[in-house]
Amino acid sequence: MDKIYNILIADSQFLVVEALKSLIDNDQNYLLAGSASTQNELFKLLEKNNSELLITDFANIDYDGLDDLKTIKNKYPQLAILILTNTISKQEFSELNKVGIKNIIYKTADKDEIFSAIESTLKSKKFYSDEILDMFLDLGDPKSVPEDPKTLTPSEIEIVKLIADGLTTKEIASKRNISYHTVNTHRKNIFRKVEVSNASELIMLAIKAGWIDNIEYYI
Repeated sequence: MDKIYNILIADSQFLVVEALKSLIDNDQNYLLAGSASTQNELFKLLEKNNSELLITDFANIDYDGLDDLKTIKNKYPQLAILILTNTISKQEFSELNKVGIKNIIYKTADKDEIFSAIESTLKSKKFYSDEILDMFLDLGDPKSVPEDPKTLTPSEIEIVKLIADGLTTKEIASKRNISYHTVNTHRKNIFRKVEVSNASELIMLAIKAGWIDNIEYYI
């Protein structure tokens, strides 16, 4: 990385905070800007520091619901948020996504996964722990993956990857040097072949089918 990123920690679990402090202090790319164990302490730190990243557990800080995280995002748009938690429900997962927080890992993550999550969050890329993906992809459902993943052509699979990368239909057309109409036709054919109704379902299926092998693509 070309710059040093300031990181804030908001968590009331002492051992977790100390472990994160140690990891951050021993990496030259990051600087610990402060830690908070309450919402009030966090807001004071946010007012004093121009930090790039907040690592927090919504369950271990006295937030007044997830709307407080939305307020933080709106007030400090330069601040990326990484959720580091012990557990998460499907409803909480959905609510976090609705407020624009799409970087969530468990506290069982190892050093490499934590730093991968930090780097992805700072680059505005989505990142989820494998356990979270397993939970929300319903891997036990045999109907969720097509029996023959080769039903898509190589060109269609490439378009799936570009969709997962966040490109719009117009951007895909430009990148592939084909018309907007052609890309739109491909999208419709892909959705029909694999029996999904939206991009999120398509990307979840693509991860499970092996067309995408990096969880940063997950929506």
